[in-house]
Parts: sequence; C-alpha cells; structure tokens
Amino acid sequence: MTTQAPPEGTGTAGVFAALTSLETALALLLEKLEPVGAVDLALDLSLGAVAAEALPVAQGLPVADEATADGFAFSAADLVGASSYSPVAFFTEPRRVEVGCPMPGGCDCVLDASLVECRDGLVEAMAEAFPGQGMRRAGDDLRVGGSATTPGRRVSPIDLLIARRLGRTSLPVRRPRVAIVNVGNDRHGPSAAFVADFAASEGAAIAAIAMTPRDLAAIGAAIDRVLADGCDLLVLVGGTGRGAKDHTVAALKSRAETLRHGVALRPGGSAAVGRIAGLPVIALPGTPGEAVAATLALLRPVLDRLSGRRQRLTSTLPLAGKIASSGGLAELVLLQHQGAALAPIATGTFSLESLGRADAFLIVPGASEGFAAGMAVEAFALFEAV
Repeated sequence: MTTQAPPEGTGTAGVFAALTSLETALALLLEKLEPVGAVDLALDLSLGAVAAEALPVAQGLPVADEATADGFAFSAADLVGASSYSPVAFFTEPRRVEVGCPMPGGCDCVLDASLVECRDGLVEAMAEAFPGQGMRRAGDDLRVGGSATTPGRRVSPIDLLIARRLGRTSLPVRRPRVAIVNVGNDRHGPSAAFVADFAASEGAAIAAIAMTPRDLAAIGAAIDRVLADGCDLLVLVGGTGRGAKDHTVAALKSRAETLRHGVALRPGGSAAVGRIAGLPVIALPGTPGEAVAATLALLRPVLDRLSGRRQRLTSTLPLAGKIASSGGLAELVLLQHQGAALAPIATGTFSLESLGRADAFLIVPGASEGFAAGMAVEAFALFEAV
C-alpha cells in the first residue's frame, strides 16, 4: 500500500512521491519471520534477554522446613495459653534456630528469644505462637512442577534470583544478533550508537558495528562484510535521504530481493525496509529524532518477533491535550505523565529535549483523525526497565 506524500516542508516524508504505509512496511519485515533459536546464556549475561522456555522445578524449595526468624523452635500446641502472667514451663531446653536453619523434628513455629527465659535448667515460654510462625514449609518458595521463568518475558532480576536459588548457572534465552552499519560521518555516530544501545537494552546481541563513508561502493562492501559474518537483522543508519551523498538505498537496491524506500511515518519517513536473502533489513535516517522514531516504529517490532517476546504491556490513560492527525501518515507522539493523564509533548519532530522528557509514546494510524483531549489512549513506555 502506498500513499501520496504531503507537500514539501511538512517533514522528511515530503521529499518522496509515494510512501509505503507503516502497516505494509511492517508486514514486509515480519512476514514468515520466526523467533531465533534458543541459546544457553550465563546468568550474568541474561538480564534483559527474552526467556526461551519455562524451566520446570524438579525439586521444591526449601527442601525441608526452615526457620525464617531467629529464636527458639517449638510445637505451637505446647505453647497454648502461654503469657507473661502465666508462662509455660519446659524442663528440656528448646532448640535455638537462626534464619535458614532446618527446623527440628516435631517443631512447627519459632518464638522470639525475648519471649523465652532460661534459668537454672528451667525454660519458660511467655507467649503463644501459631503453626508456621517464624518458619517456611518445605516447597513454600518453589513447588515441584512449577516454573522458574516465563517464555516470552524478559529475564528480570527476580528470575535470576530464582535461577541462582535453584543452583543454575545459565538460562535458555532468545537473543537476536543485530548488525549495524553506520553510514556517514561523526554527525551520525550518536544515532548509530543509540541503535546499538537500544537493541542491547532489548536483549539483542550486537553482532557487528561497521563504520563506512558515504560512498556507494564502501556502503556495499560494509553490507557484504557484516552479512558474511552472520546476523539475524541488518540495520543501516544514515544516508537514507535523496541528497547527492545519500547512497544507502542504492547500495541496498542491488542486494535486496524486496525493498521499499520511504515510509508513511512522521518522523522517520525516509526510512527503508527490505529483505536480503530472507534477512530483514532496516535503513534508518541518521538525524537523531528521526532515527529514534523509526526505531520505535520499525526496529522494535522486528526485535520482538525475533526474540519471541510476548505482547508488550500498555498504559491506558486520558489525554491532557488533543492530538491532531496529518492524514495519510502514521505519526509518533511523545507523551509525558501529567497526574493521571498523558500530555502530548512532541508530534512530527522530536528534539533531544522532548525525548529526554518523554515517558511514553503512541502511534496515530494514518487513517485516524487524531484524538480529542480527555480521550483514553493506549500508550507504550518509551523505554522499559527490565
């Protein structure tokens, strides 16, 4: 599907005669694209990667009843009626336990040491306790048959805590390999570095980062080089416009079986998408704001598919201001939390200042007429914590 570009001066997309809709661009990238195979990754490298499978718990934890408080172990039935006015006497000193110690046989509670007096061979308990007080039953932490990780969810610090408690040193995860070609000069260096940082923060592995001048032969050689080294996704940054030195698309055109240049997207309309030998390829504009927008709209869904990630969570809140539609273009809108609402802070052009302030974003579909103030909308977190 294509759409006519808006007049010159309305944004990056205005330089193209016809644009590919965002939906069509994503369909081209995602068609028949399967999650990458699982790899066993050391725990200290797994944080943020997407879990590939559920890990069944073969042995419950703890393996035996254990104390969760320091004190003396008793049977709760032996403490019935105990108080400071009417202590219960014992002629055998109870077993003292500390947090993590196995509970002695026949004991089902732990009484704080301040509530137990020991003198002249006589022990007095001055409080009652209920069964299970100050202790954890065998299997309470993790039950046999349960799961330590959830497939499709990013590995969190809690997942790593559970894995270490189970004695594991690695986890099976899906970690797409992303190769990045930085086209241009130092002016586009920050954008290419952002793409690498973004991909890594989403759990991907950076297979390569190649720097190449804005020269057709050099760009082609860089593409061939990183593809030969192997990757699951190729991303080029810079040189996607129609300037005299913008040769990225030309270098891709001679190698891709499918290529669409110009997406009905604002910002980020000069992006290109395609396939080389079945491999998804995304060419992003080099300007930071445009690169971020195209990354969120195009790169992020591809990484989700390659990593087998579950559908992302959204927040549904009312808008603190209206969002107008340009008509025919999918528009990214940056949002900032304002009390119990979301305030639009940037549409069409993303400055670094607005990106730094934003908490969330949404994409207004090309066929939409926009959103009125007060309307509830679904928004994605701009960047998610693991």
